[in-house]
Amino acid sequence: MQFELFIGIDVSKLTLDIAFRNQDAEVESFKIENKPVSIKRFFKKLSKQLNLENALVCAEFTGHYCYPLRKVCLEEGYSLWLESGAEIKQRSGVTRYKNDKVDAIRIADYARRHQDKAKVQRIEDYTLESVRALSAERELFIKERAKYKSQIKDLKGFMDEALYKARSKRLTKQVESLTKLIKEIDQQIKLLLESSEKLTNQKAILTSIDGIGDQVAIHTILATSAFTKFNSGRKFACHAGVAPFSFESGTSQRSRRKVSHRANMELKKLFHMAALSAIQMKGEFKDYFDRKVAEGKNKMTVINAVRAKLINRIFALIRDNRINEKNYLITLA
Repeated sequence: MQFELFIGIDVSKLTLDIAFRNQDAEVESFKIENKPVSIKRFFKKLSKQLNLENALVCAEFTGHYCYPLRKVCLEEGYSLWLESGAEIKQRSGVTRYKNDKVDAIRIADYARRHQDKAKVQRIEDYTLESVRALSAERELFIKERAKYKSQIKDLKGFMDEALYKARSKRLTKQVESLTKLIKEIDQQIKLLLESSEKLTNQKAILTSIDGIGDQVAIHTILATSAFTKFNSGRKFACHAGVAPFSFESGTSQRSRRKVSHRANMELKKLFHMAALSAIQMKGEFKDYFDRKVAEGKNKMTVINAVRAKLINRIFALIRDNRINEKNYLITLA
């Protein structure tokens, strides 16, 4: 789709800074409250002056602060592109100063220059949205539980025994309470996934692969928006920080191929644990790991290769819509 109007939005907790760019690069700036009613009123007023059917709304993704804007755009049918701040910054050139108004203009410029790369938001399945929210809450409780467990372990022997026992008792209650909440969330997520045939099928496919457990499967489904966001395993491997890249320049600069630090670290950690699990299980991944290590390959390099193999296997099975079979042979026509 060819866009004629570009709207850049800098999103903060309380306000939205908005800038327009048309094909002639003329600019206008506005500031409104970050509330659905204010956003809806603004776009309604704007639609009386401009044709928003050919407008691309581009905003820097700032997590849940984007919810009001996303809600209005999806309800009203506006083309919304949520882009990472790092991507916008990398492609905006050298900047000498910064404020919210200028950032909105830069985002509008970014949208105008790179409109061919726009990923317009779609109304996702309600079940997927619910699972995403519950999963985020689960991660919060897990981090809190780990903090309390650490306190119980680290303070033993380093404070008065009576005080430690009383404190340990209180912290243990907190740990037990959080564990109960985590189990309740796991049950809710399970019920939600079972209510969707598509998500149930995808989870079954993923967990049929050695090393891939429930949490890796769920996080992969969420990160790929039920495998609609990435069209290849290589792209997802880049997103997860698994795909290696070479770093070369001229004849003097050479380095070994290595992964980028600009990645989803949570996914990278999950796939690292999945790879460690896979190489402990009897099968192709363990055989591959043992063979490469015997050849003198670095263990971490081989583990990263296993991570990449797991991701490529996931996308191949989802593409073919089939469960992983250890002795699967492709039948040639």
